[in-house]
Amino acid sequence: MTKQVIKTDKAPQAIGTYSQAVRVDSTVYLSGQIPLVPETMEIVQGDVSAQIERVFENLKAVVEAAGGTLANVVKLTVYLTDLANFARVNEVMASYFQEPFPARAAIGVAALPKGVAVEVDAILVLDS
Repeated sequence: MTKQVIKTDKAPQAIGTYSQAVRVDSTVYLSGQIPLVPETMEIVQGDVSAQIERVFENLKAVVEAAGGTLANVVKLTVYLTDLANFARVNEVMASYFQEPFPARAAIGVAALPKGVAVEVDAILVLDS
């Protein structure tokens, strides 16, 4: 097994002991993204919809750095501090993904890093 670390400055740099993504064969495992603006490493300004959109922009940047597109995403896990925001996740996600949609789980959590409302991680499979 060969692991390849994926890194881009178009997404927030890791704020801990992890990689933005790791590729093993044709599968890429993306670490959770929170709504940090890559250039400033500050939380995006605006409401929860702005946070969700920033998260998907960050994921998209890492996916592209891995050589894929969002169409290659097969699984998403969404972490929300308030599950009432799940409808907003669906609204924003509809502008980033088309059918067939990836598999997805949504998990309500007590807190997320830096006090944000949302975090999303992903798995994608690239063409061999």
